[in-house]
Amino acid sequence: MDITKTHKNIRPKVLFFDVNETLLDLTKVKKEVGKALGGREDLLSLWFTTMLQYSLVTSASGQYKPFGHIGAAALQMVAANLDISLTEEKARTIVSGAMGNLPAHPEVKEALSQLKNAGYKLVAFTNSSKDGLKKQFENAGLTEYFDEMLSVEPTGKFKPFTDTYAWGAKQMGLELEECMLIAAHGWDVAGALWAGWRAAFIGRPGQQEYPLAPKTEIIVSDLKKAADILETFS
Repeated sequence: MDITKTHKNIRPKVLFFDVNETLLDLTKVKKEVGKALGGREDLLSLWFTTMLQYSLVTSASGQYKPFGHIGAAALQMVAANLDISLTEEKARTIVSGAMGNLPAHPEVKEALSQLKNAGYKLVAFTNSSKDGLKKQFENAGLTEYFDEMLSVEPTGKFKPFTDTYAWGAKQMGLELEECMLIAAHGWDVAGALWAGWRAAFIGRPGQQEYPLAPKTEIIVSDLKKAADILETFS
């Protein structure tokens, strides 16, 4: 854990949470994606990375497609490398089904409850669609913990584009430095920091900070540990 001198122990006005992998456990997705890829559960990471890559390609090209559709297209691409043919409709059904019914990581509900009791405002902030986010939270039992659920859809760009973080801050009536992103992805944390936000990195297994990004003030292995630190801020 490293807390920067600039914001040491100063409470952010709003905590923005990434959703997939940060709050929700992707183990079930691993099984469903693996099933579609001939049993290759080890290819979950490649599929997820490909989905992120092409979400950036789409945004950088001035285009917008729903995140779930990009995920389905990425699944088709990974499958094609294995000589497995997936129709667009089949791929979308697989991705929608797998991503829509994920459990929260074991410590998440306790940590969110702790943060709410400490007086924090909690906002979900995701590349997924608003409808998809609502479904995920309903199925995982997380809806009650959040004051707002934001999808980047209205921006026409995905995180980590700077515009998306600026938009998120504006939606909550905040200055950039009053926002803190909590995420398990180095790219998301880097994007938030470069956009002028603060951030906490949750080091889920297989996830790393981006070494070329500014230093993150909170670096912990799970959300409960982050909550313990944030509870001490004033």
